[in-house]
Order: sequence, then structure tokens, then C-alpha cells
Amino acid sequence: MITREEALKLVVERVSNVNLRKHMWSTEACLRAIAPRFEGDPDLWGIAGLMHDVSYEDAEKAGGDLMLHAEMGAGLAEEKGLDREGVQAIRAHAGGVPLESDLDKVLYAVDPLTGLIVAAALMHPEKLAGLQTRSVLKRFKDKRFAAGADRDQIRTCSDFGMELEEFVSVCLEAMRGIRDELGL
Repeated sequence: MITREEALKLVVERVSNVNLRKHMWSTEACLRAIAPRFEGDPDLWGIAGLMHDVSYEDAEKAGGDLMLHAEMGAGLAEEKGLDREGVQAIRAHAGGVPLESDLDKVLYAVDPLTGLIVAAALMHPEKLAGLQTRSVLKRFKDKRFAAGADRDQIRTCSDFGMELEEFVSVCLEAMRGIRDELGL
């Protein structure tokens, strides 16, 4: 299986947008934190999260098709040796194919949540260090705030047995753990 170091090197080589990289690091952190709840391999889940948007910029250049970036990313991940479960999660995260495994479902729900948490942290005077779950949930209810963070997609956390508050709390804590890397 591809190592985290190899995946990170690939991300740095292929993703020029620093904010997109930070989103990918955030997704990795959240998936690593949630994996044990499903007896998942934190390394596999984390690498799938880290690599999920590795072809996003390539797809933008090819017309911006969201499904294309997921398919291209899955192909690259497979080529680099990511386990089949991780490859499937990358393919499924954009919503173009059925969500089958727990990893598929969690990656799909985490993807927009990281953006909501970052937006909420940017509004908080202490950034991630002082941001509380209740503040993120309050922002969640305001559809105009971080409008690109699909609330329905985030709510699919109930499909894998997590209440919204718990889901936000686990991801917020995971992102706090990498706040220096995120600059938050």
C-alpha cells in the first residue's frame, strides 16, 4: 500500500492550491479519527482522505467535471497502490457512484464538513483552538454561511450511525490536532 509519505509527496506535486491541500489534510485527520469507530485501518482511511482530491486541479483543466476528478483520483490512487477500499471511497466521494462501505460514507460526509469548520474557525478570534462544536452547529443552521458546504451531505453522518453533534465534535477535534499545519 502507498505510504502516507508517498501520498503526501504526490499531493504536493499535483495540487498547487494551498487551501485545497489544507482541505485534504483536514479530511485525512477526520478520517483517521473516525476509522477506529468502524474498526477501520486509520492509515488506509487517512490516506484515502489525503488523496481524495489529488486530481481536482486536473479535472478543472479538463472542464471541471466533479465526477471526472473522483474517477481520475481513484485511478491514480490505484496505480500508486492504495487498497481497493480506499480507491472505491475516492471514486464514490463525489456522489457519482453508490456509497457502499463505511469508508465511502464517512469520506462523503466529511468532505464538506471540513470546509464548514474552516469557515467557522476563520470567524473565531482564537481560530480552531477556541472554536466549539456548538458554534459550528450554529453556523451549520445558517445556510448562507459557507454556502458551498452541502448540509445534506454532512447530515448523511446519520447513515453511518453518528449524530450530527458527535460527528462535528470528532472532526473539529481532529482538525485541532493539525491546526498549525492548517494555519488556524
